[in-house]
Amino acid sequence: MGKNASLSSFQGDGSQDVMVAAYRHDVHKLNGKTHGAASDTFHGISVNQTVPHGADGHASALSRPNGKPDQTVDTHKTHYRLSLLTGESYYDSKKFSRPHLSKAIIDLLTDSDPETTHRAWLRSDVASGFNESIYYPYTSLKYHTLLVAALLDNYRAGHEFADLLLIVDDAEEIVPHRTVYAGDRFALRIDENANGKPWARLGSRPRQSWASTWKRLTAHPLDVNHDKYDMMLDANLRRIWSWSTALQYIEDLETRRGNA
Repeated sequence: MGKNASLSSFQGDGSQDVMVAAYRHDVHKLNGKTHGAASDTFHGISVNQTVPHGADGHASALSRPNGKPDQTVDTHKTHYRLSLLTGESYYDSKKFSRPHLSKAIIDLLTDSDPETTHRAWLRSDVASGFNESIYYPYTSLKYHTLLVAALLDNYRAGHEFADLLLIVDDAEEIVPHRTVYAGDRFALRIDENANGKPWARLGSRPRQSWASTWKRLTAHPLDVNHDKYDMMLDANLRRIWSWSTALQYIEDLETRRGNA
């Protein structure tokens, strides 16, 4: 695990500020800015700080290739996410109007309690509307951020990446910072000990590995024998390699299922 990231922006690696900063590290993407052009503050709140222990880079490696990116969808060049479910942009003129978007961003940033911030990101539909990179428009900024926080919290506890597991929890079981998906039927967590829950090892190093990890789960939370949505969800989760794309796809299909 990387240990060389600067901690100068934080009040020491043991403080709550480290976790809060992890949730604020990519706010420039919510504003359509590059990291180099982004401000260090948003409405007076410190944002866009470096995340220690290499957690940001590792989370990025879970969802998109390393190296110089290529435009993968020529007609889509914004940070608004493309839905893997519909193929359409998540952009909504009302939801993403500047006043509404600014308020939604502030709501994600203002609480200084990291556990409250974690739950806010888990619930956020506005964060779901943005991708990690305009070059990979099906990725999800929401789930990239949650993956960064989960990896960082594990690394701060002394766990190596190779120690980590994808764990299936009951829906109501939310583990601060380590739960990366929370739905009405189940939750997913990155942690070092499954404590009897279904699990699969992430692998020896951070890379796009969602499909293989999902296939290795010791038990699955889906009814693939009787439920058409679960059949579709499981089939596609066995094809998607990007972690943030897969987690967002679960959210999108579960939302559609709930509205059906």
